[in-house]
Amino acid sequence: MQACDAVAHKHTAREITGVERQVFDFLGYQWAPILVNFLHILVVILGLFGAVQYQPRYVILYIVWTVFWVTWNVFICCLYLDLGGISKESNYLSLGLSSYHSWWKDNGPGCENKNLQTTRWQHLDSPALVTDMSCMLEYQYIEVMHSAVQIFISVLGFVFACYVVNIFNEEEDTYLYK
Repeated sequence: MQACDAVAHKHTAREITGVERQVFDFLGYQWAPILVNFLHILVVILGLFGAVQYQPRYVILYIVWTVFWVTWNVFICCLYLDLGGISKESNYLSLGLSSYHSWWKDNGPGCENKNLQTTRWQHLDSPALVTDMSCMLEYQYIEVMHSAVQIFISVLGFVFACYVVNIFNEEEDTYLYK
């Protein structure tokens, strides 16, 4: 029973961080993460249900999903760090449907717009303004930190879920041989 409580706490943390991530992906209109986050939230709920109701197949589904989820978050890290030939400037996350980007790109902590006049403003009737963003922390590092937190929590959840499945199997074996 204590193992189920530990898994429930890990699931709660994953649920909260998953919902938080979903909100910011909605704000940036990033459709691929929205779909994956939605599936993640559903599988975490099913895994929690499986742990509480002693249904090992739901916990095993959660374990399999966790492997995919970690892979997805590694992809997100590589994307935002421009590793492996993929670029954060691509439209992979918006599925090519829009040109939207991470919400954090324009709204990160300490970001402020600096409107600068162009160098040709003397020759124009109305000088154009060029927007220059200066932020305390660049958006790609915020996205990578989100993914790193997800990976860390996922690894903990994976270990606890394997432990719970093991406990369920041991309890099942003791009932079969009594």
